[in-house]
Amino acid sequence: MNLTEQISKELNQTSELPKFGSGDTITVSYKIIEGEKERIQDFKGVVIQRRGVGATETFTIRKISSSIGVERIFPLNSPLIANITVNKKGKVRRARIFYLRNLTGKSARIKERR
Repeated sequence: MNLTEQISKELNQTSELPKFGSGDTITVSYKIIEGEKERIQDFKGVVIQRRGVGATETFTIRKISSSIGVERIFPLNSPLIANITVNKKGKVRRARIFYLRNLTGKSARIKERR
């Protein structure tokens, strides 16, 4: 076995995360360290994309905050991610739904997969 494959397998076994993909609405509980204090902040939004493989896999979440679109990229294997909760499964036909950036209001909704 390659050394890089062995290291990536060790890194991937850090935590058990739920299955989610693009179009799903999820809540990420993220640890924020401010000086000596540590708190957990929730970031709830729609998964725009998942990219990478193994230890370098990331996912992007988009939410609307005070009528301004906010996107955040999270590394999947980050030790700062406390918890990921899948709120709603979305039905989309693309792996990367960047077209959501141009939509506002009711047209920006994603149908729920049941």
